[in-house]
Amino acid sequence: MGWVVSVGCLSIIMIGCLFVMSILGVATTALKSSDAYAIALSAAQHDPTVTAELGSPLQVGWFVSGSVHVSGRTGHADLSIPVSGSVRSGKLSAVADKAAGVWTLSKLNVTVNGRPGALDLLPKLTGSASSGKPAATSQH
Repeated sequence: MGWVVSVGCLSIIMIGCLFVMSILGVATTALKSSDAYAIALSAAQHDPTVTAELGSPLQVGWFVSGSVHVSGRTGHADLSIPVSGSVRSGKLSAVADKAAGVWTLSKLNVTVNGRPGALDLLPKLTGSASSGKPAATSQH
């Protein structure tokens, strides 16, 4: 009788864990399929400073966190993406807004583990550190 109760409890715990993992998987997949995610990741992958700090190739970690809200041609995204290369790992942070169907980055940086400060990628996208203009855009 003791085995029946133990196996039953273990089964409930396993089903609960699978349920939580499924929800996390769906949420992560939804974030990774957003245009804001694609824009941010592409910018980081093509940035020579990021490649120099992290190493090549740049890989994305499994657990992306943040939020993406889209309503028609407007939206907002705030993403935290774990990244790693052959040398180090870090976190890609991006904030973007969508207006009239166009995504515009307002924050894009990489925090490298073991390195003080963050690599700000926006000035390279805008061409000027003091321009104050929105960064990269993509119409979707």
